[in-house]
Amino acid sequence: MEIFTEISLIILLVTVVSFLMKFLKQPFIVGYILSGIIAGPYFLNLIDSQENIEFFSKIGITILLFIVGIHLSPKVIKETGKASSVTGLGQILFTSIVGYAACRMLGFDNLSSIYIAVALTFSSTIIILKLLTDKGDMERLYGRISVGFLLVQDLVATFALIIVSTFAGTDSASLLSVVSLLILKGLLLGVVIILVSVKVLPRILSSIASAQELLFVFSIAWGMMFASVFYVLGFSIEIGALVAGIALSTTPFAYEIASRLKPLRDFFILLFFILLGSQVVLDTIPQIIFPAFILFLIVFIGNPTVVAVLMNLLGYKRKTGFMAGLTVAQIGEFSLIFASMGVAVGHITNEVLSLITLVALMTIASSTYLIMFSDKTYPRLSGILKLLEFRKVGHEKRIGSDQNHDTILFGYDRVGSDLVKAIKKLDTSYLVVDYNPEAIKKLQEQEIPHAYGDAEDAEFLDDIYFGKVKMIVSTIPDVDTNKLLVEKLSNTNPKAISIVLSHDAKQTKELYAKGASYVITPIFLGAQYASHMISKHGFDAKSFIEEKERHLQYLARREKNNN
Repeated sequence: MEIFTEISLIILLVTVVSFLMKFLKQPFIVGYILSGIIAGPYFLNLIDSQENIEFFSKIGITILLFIVGIHLSPKVIKETGKASSVTGLGQILFTSIVGYAACRMLGFDNLSSIYIAVALTFSSTIIILKLLTDKGDMERLYGRISVGFLLVQDLVATFALIIVSTFAGTDSASLLSVVSLLILKGLLLGVVIILVSVKVLPRILSSIASAQELLFVFSIAWGMMFASVFYVLGFSIEIGALVAGIALSTTPFAYEIASRLKPLRDFFILLFFILLGSQVVLDTIPQIIFPAFILFLIVFIGNPTVVAVLMNLLGYKRKTGFMAGLTVAQIGEFSLIFASMGVAVGHITNEVLSLITLVALMTIASSTYLIMFSDKTYPRLSGILKLLEFRKVGHEKRIGSDQNHDTILFGYDRVGSDLVKAIKKLDTSYLVVDYNPEAIKKLQEQEIPHAYGDAEDAEFLDDIYFGKVKMIVSTIPDVDTNKLLVEKLSNTNPKAISIVLSHDAKQTKELYAKGASYVITPIFLGAQYASHMISKHGFDAKSFIEEKERHLQYLARREKNNN
């Protein structure tokens, strides 16, 4: 069978299976792996040109890691904050230790146990970002923390891939020399990359940025150049591509490059997962089903549990810890790439790869539904989750009838700081409510009246005396929370003003129907102000430059206040 016909049939099969995945509301990665199993030797046996597909899949992995590198800015640890770093590293440490111990008890050898344990630690950044975006939870507190510790995981996964590619085929006698040579090469490459990224790269990108096709071609050339140099120096092609992406991560054109490469990535990485599925050894399923179930429990129950406990110790609410924990209840693409590299260098067998792939399918399928319906699941599990609370996270200040506030602001962490300035000008009593410990710390430092509480918590809202409140303002993006606030205020004090936030036209109408006085719609307000500028300035470029400078000064002040 010719390679073109072969790939055409495989893509047709993937399309059919993907329709099924869409119907079942499962990530397409599950469909790709299942397509590989169906196309493999146990069923349709469509894969004759395995070497060609391996080559294409390698391109897919390389592009994937290149894009991952673009999103791994060197400032990521600082930006994601303490919560993301502690939970990300804590979960990795827990899963690797427990996973290794479980594998040894299940009878796996030392090296296989290490590979399996490490593979269990990495969640799927691609799948979680898609699910958070679909749910509209990217701006919620748990969503921001989840994205942060997923990036921390990606950084750790990067080092794991470097270790595998470097020590492939190395015996213990030459380990010291290999490590020494690795450090030397790493230092030299680091100096060269920093110099090129700071001195050369910005100038090149500035000169070609206006030509989008040239920017696309340059980014491919940049990634391939790094991959080739790293390969010649004894590293893997994949690591070279990832470092190439990191070098681009600090440039203004990083996201533009990443978005242009995504369609290319999606096609080639599809072939990687198909090839992975075709290599699953179904004969071993009866032998690996029990170990797979044990490892499934470690990932599906153990990972969320440890994240929930760590977030409780950091001072976060029960629901925030639960929602964030669900995002690590599966293993993803980095785990499969890591295991595939282990097979390629001869460290583990295809049977071990099959086990890890099976665990990936089980955890991805299960966690997807759990994340999608997390808001409905939480009330049922709240009692059990209470057992995981080692630190009492109570209300820092009770808001009873003896504490009268004219204005209550819910949510400080985003645009709340600007609203506080406006509320202060009213020269009346006010209070800021937030459930992010980091935001509470800022409020304490600035001596702003505040209370630690979650507006989604009905018990907490019962502590608030709305009888004499003249205005509430909510910057919380969750529509259900804002509906609850509006209803609570309308029932208690119908004459009070309620200002809430919405990112969706339909939700905005629903909030007005509930009785909201005004709904802040950022897209509408932004478009309205842009229309005002166009009407006022016309084609006067100088006026727009002045508007730009005022905007930049405003952003600088906000960044200074937030820090």
